[in-house]
Amino acid sequence: MRGALAGETVTDPTLPDQTLTGPTPTDPTAPPVPAPLDPTAVAVEVARAAEAKKGTATVILDVGPLLGITDRFVITSGTNDRQVRTIADEIERRVKKTDGRGPVRVEGLDDARWVLMDYGDVVVHVFNEEARQYYDLERLWSDARRIDWEEPRREAARG
Repeated sequence: MRGALAGETVTDPTLPDQTLTGPTPTDPTAPPVPAPLDPTAVAVEVARAAEAKKGTATVILDVGPLLGITDRFVITSGTNDRQVRTIADEIERRVKKTDGRGPVRVEGLDDARWVLMDYGDVVVHVFNEEARQYYDLERLWSDARRIDWEEPRREAARG
């Protein structure tokens, strides 16, 4: 459980009879739990995962100062429903691997026009191109600062 230290027992006050336990250091079968990443690092990992599956026009928006319920939006597109699902699957796999958590909620996988993945501090929007143009989140959140996530490309050495 996120928030429980290794071997520590945590009681949820809203569920008086339920005890939640984090992984113990003596359990050799427990997979290592990565240290949690900050919202920008998670958003960058999401953007890179989208890029790995040919997501297009991927942007990270710092919506925290404007919205208050999340820190970052990551917006990306796929050209068809299959690619949208593939991008969403890769994002979920990579965040689980690097940050140790899955999304709190995923919406839209059935029709794959707009898949929303809620990680709490990062909300991911994977659109097909038509839906992205229609909803135009970048325009709606145009006051949000864009976060540069792409590594500089090295130019080929000239002879």
